Amino acid sequence: MLLLQALDPEITGGGFELFNKLSEKFFIRLGVNLVSVFILIRFVYFPIYRSREYIFTFFIFNLIIFLITHLLNKVEMSMGAAFGLFAVFSMLRYRTEDISIKDMTYMFLVIAMGLINAVTKGSWDELSLISLIIILITYLLESNILMKKETSKIVMYENIENIKPENRHLLIEDLEKRMGVKINQVTIGKIDFLRDAAQVHVHYYE
Repeated sequence: MLLLQALDPEITGGGFELFNKLSEKFFIRLGVNLVSVFILIRFVYFPIYRSREYIFTFFIFNLIIFLITHLLNKVEMSMGAAFGLFAVFSMLRYRTEDISIKDMTYMFLVIAMGLINAVTKGSWDELSLISLIIILITYLLESNILMKKETSKIVMYENIENIKPENRHLLIEDLEKRMGVKINQVTIGKIDFLRDAAQVHVHYYE
């Protein structure tokens, strides 16, 4: 194919003509979109969750939404139709495995950013400001700046005597010693008297 293009100027010219049909505004919006998603994923999502599993998916979903919305926008697609497209893509899930609520939230974010950057009427600096606001609010909510992040875990506890109300302090002390965290709250779940074990919901601040 490259050889044909080198030998036939008409083919080469046609390729450049097709490339030139994409306006400068398109590439500016695409650049703002990709840089924004990169900052969100690389400097907000990854440092907190240390997971590379969905990074590829986040970028591809964002890019596909941006391109589809940009192309449909050329046929006078309304904002309502754009958000309808957003809703369809946001409902997609992998059937082979579950996606956590946090990962799904970031999926919504990258889809929404692609939609906003493709449809919103405005200059590149306005789009950059909107993306920056999304990134900043996400970072503040993920950090401990606005509020402490409380984590909960379910553990199987075998010292069933400590689940009695009068032994609550012993239960907390034992769990803190074993888990190495300062416990904020504990709640008792299912109790199995045959095995002398109980499910304990442990809440603590990170």
